[in-house]
Amino acid sequence: MALSMKPLADRVIVRAAAAEEKTKSGIIIPDTAKEKPQRGEVVAVGEGKTADSGSLIKPQVAVGDQVLYGKYAGTEITVDGEDLLIMRESDIFAVL
Repeated sequence: MALSMKPLADRVIVRAAAAEEKTKSGIIIPDTAKEKPQRGEVVAVGEGKTADSGSLIKPQVAVGDQVLYGKYAGTEITVDGEDLLIMRESDIFAVL
């Protein structure tokens, strides 16, 4: 799917993974108790951050990467009817 927006600087747009429907033991989790997912797929990446020296620092993540991010990282946005997160690359902890 082509995204109709491109993030600026060191920002990244992430599609959050679906929340867990049930526990490993098989207990179904109600909607009110579901936790916000902390993993997702990168769908768009900015050009990178400009260092104090004026050089461009390229992002370490790429479109399609599966990532882990902070529980309250990013800002929720809706683009073309899809819920996404926009965050700084520094809010991403790891690439899976």
